[in-house]
Amino acid sequence: MEHVAIIGNGISGITVARYVRKLSDKRITVISAESRHFFSRTALMYIYMGHMKYEHTKPYEDWFWEKNRIDLIHDYVTEIDTESKRLTLRNGPAVDYDKLVIATGSKSNKFGWPGQDLDGVQGLYSLQDLELMEKNSRDVNHAVIIGGGLIGVEMSEMFHSRGIHTTFLIREPHFWGNIMRPEEGALIGRHLNGHGVELKCNTQLDHVIDDGNGRCRGVVTDQGEELACQFVGLTAGVHPNLDLVKNSAVETGRGVIVNEYLETNVPDVYSAGDCAEIRTNPDERGRVEQLWYTGRMQGEALARTICGERTRYDRGIWFNSAKFYDIEYHTYGVVWPEDREGETSMYWENEAGDKCMRFVFNQEDRCLIGMNAFGIRYRHQVFERWLADNRPLEYVLTHLSEANFDPEFFKHFEADMVDKYNQMNIGPKVTLAKKKKLLGIF
Repeated sequence: MEHVAIIGNGISGITVARYVRKLSDKRITVISAESRHFFSRTALMYIYMGHMKYEHTKPYEDWFWEKNRIDLIHDYVTEIDTESKRLTLRNGPAVDYDKLVIATGSKSNKFGWPGQDLDGVQGLYSLQDLELMEKNSRDVNHAVIIGGGLIGVEMSEMFHSRGIHTTFLIREPHFWGNIMRPEEGALIGRHLNGHGVELKCNTQLDHVIDDGNGRCRGVVTDQGEELACQFVGLTAGVHPNLDLVKNSAVETGRGVIVNEYLETNVPDVYSAGDCAEIRTNPDERGRVEQLWYTGRMQGEALARTICGERTRYDRGIWFNSAKFYDIEYHTYGVVWPEDREGETSMYWENEAGDKCMRFVFNQEDRCLIGMNAFGIRYRHQVFERWLADNRPLEYVLTHLSEANFDPEFFKHFEADMVDKYNQMNIGPKVTLAKKKKLLGIF
């Protein structure tokens, strides 16, 4: 019986395992040193905040794996021998495989800052990181977080739940400047300030101060300012975890290099999820997609390939969502930090300054290219369809209320957005259509 071994039990590795089982009778083994069972990584913050317990983050009961004949090994793989098709484990016996999936995920970025390895200095990605954060944040009254991205926001909200004051060091002029435009960044910045978070923009970490006993007691910025703190969060992004692969025959770049079928340069070896770098053209820069839903999609496509139905991974139209305390963020299509050639955009913000929308569209035909929504919920499948159909901005705005997913008692702002568009005089005047009562008719 063919044996499929999977290194990593995150969303990508587990999706491969589940779909291989659905499609075949192959032997399946999942190896992970992080946890004995698959859990929802996005829920880690809620464990710290007391909203959930660890067992609540496991989507499947512990008996699920044995029932579905998926063997779990809680151990660390130390070596991949692709010639003999064997995995060496730190504690247990070696594992032979016929097909191998590398799904080792990500690691927090460190950039060689002096003091980055002191006690009380850490990132937040794994279950072990959460356990360490619980230990490191005892008796802490001030934390400094390096890098204003999504993980940093989660960490600040975790500290906010315990009354720990937080300062962000952000190298850009506004929050999440490598992703957001100035208006959106300013909105989120105000929202964070309103929750007691202090933002220091255009500021970077120079070094972490040692208290003399191997623990941090503060940081010094690149501007020479000293900030006293008892915890330093390193949240300046993540990178593919290649520790295991770099000494093997598997080719790597920024990540494990795979083609559009998630196949590596070594026969019968595949990769998916955060650690994979997808290259559809050898001369082009590969892409690393570190999102939950893309990891799941990659896992499903790869399982079909492993089971004999060679399937190309197709992400489709880009989508992402996040939460900045109580402001929900959704993005569809492509919205760069600034307009590219041939693009323009329309930005709307409500009077309270806690909700906004941005529509990016083609200057020539005004077809929608992408959109950002902050504080307003819209139906994913509707915007996906509009983008796929190259709907012009006038059509989108005319039918915008039909895509609104906010509860009925929420205030709706689509009419204000239409007014803003009409005032810009960038195309034909539009009138908001009446919302259809039957969902799915757009």
